[in-house]
Amino acid sequence: MNGPFDFTLALGDDALIAAQRLAEWTTRAPEMEEDIALANIALDQLGAARLLLSYAGELESAGRDEDALAYLRDDREFRNALLVELPNDDFAVTMAKLFFLAAYQLPLYSALAGCADERLAAIGAKARKESAYHLDHGALWVKRLGDGTEESHRRMQAAVDQVWPYTHELFAADPAAPVDPATVRTAFDEVVGPVLAEATLTQPDSAWAPAGGRAGVHTEHLAFLLAEMQVLHRAHPGAKW
Repeated sequence: MNGPFDFTLALGDDALIAAQRLAEWTTRAPEMEEDIALANIALDQLGAARLLLSYAGELESAGRDEDALAYLRDDREFRNALLVELPNDDFAVTMAKLFFLAAYQLPLYSALAGCADERLAAIGAKARKESAYHLDHGALWVKRLGDGTEESHRRMQAAVDQVWPYTHELFAADPAAPVDPATVRTAFDEVVGPVLAEATLTQPDSAWAPAGGRAGVHTEHLAFLLAEMQVLHRAHPGAKW
């Protein structure tokens, strides 16, 4: 990434794709209360995405608004981390993704709230409050499943093992950004370690670190997600509701 535009676009894309994935749980969550909770978290992410993509459009100064950035880019133009585009799979995988993403977003948004860019600072101040809830919710389920039955423990450990390698991309150094993501890795580790320990889960030590999302190189899953997300807008370009 290079500068405020790329940084803002990447954060907006993270939030947008995370929102779309979480929304897939609507009417499919394991219990009604969780169905509502995941829908609310998805709406929080969508709200952050709108603010970030709107500002990214202004920084770009190319006439693209939040809708154009969300609906009129192909997958190679998106800058989200690979973690958020991974399929939901089972509930444990979704909770691992939510927990790790929130453990990254909370310190990042908190740092952003104190940055020199007033717009980004305002977005960070708002989003960090929501991220604190997302983190609590994800941590609760990680502990509940990890320290639950033999089967729930097995699934939660498998989910952590599957998702963990994708967390490394979140912290790729970007000294030109308003907040260098590399600087929040310690805060992430300080939150994640104790939660995994309480959940009787083993933190993976794999050196494999898939990346490419910040450069527009994605898994095959993103193209399918975008096809569904963008179909109405592309079928009726310029429509007003």
